[in-house]
Amino acid sequence: MSNEQLLEFAWGLAGSGYAFMWNIRPDLVKGDTAVLPPEFLSSVKDRAMLTTWCPQEAVLAHEAVGLFLTHSGWNSTLESISAGVPMLSWPFFAEQQTNCRYVRTEWGVGMEIGGEVRRAELAEMIREAMGGDKGKEMHRRAADWKEKAIRATMLGGSAETNLDIIVNEVLLRNRKSTT
Repeated sequence: MSNEQLLEFAWGLAGSGYAFMWNIRPDLVKGDTAVLPPEFLSSVKDRAMLTTWCPQEAVLAHEAVGLFLTHSGWNSTLESISAGVPMLSWPFFAEQQTNCRYVRTEWGVGMEIGGEVRRAELAEMIREAMGGDKGKEMHRRAADWKEKAIRATMLGGSAETNLDIIVNEVLLRNRKSTT
């Protein structure tokens, strides 16, 4: 992310009117240090929590979290789905584009920030995701996916069944054929 993009994100978050937590890693801005202007900090001081690290799964599991702004890496995508939290995706590279496509079109639990982020567009996307019709549908679908994830990971669920299949069909079969 560039310094310009950092500022657009900052003012987009501020313009949304919602409270937020923003994890600003030290390496967030490419080749520079992330510095937020004092005007931004004073405008959001009563509704923002700025950190450099957080336990992401625990944060996503908190009932106050209504939306997750993410690059759509696979682990973050799974954590968000498992927590039932809709996503606002801004993918950069590798599998992030594919994950974002599934989040938006296949699973219906997110929206994509296209190309260059603009503060007014970001603020509007956040408002729509948090309270608009599309956002309500995303929240409903995210809750459905959370329930599916819970069922899948229960004893005897599809995760256990599929792991057993992999062990029996692939690993044990290969072991038998080499002996």
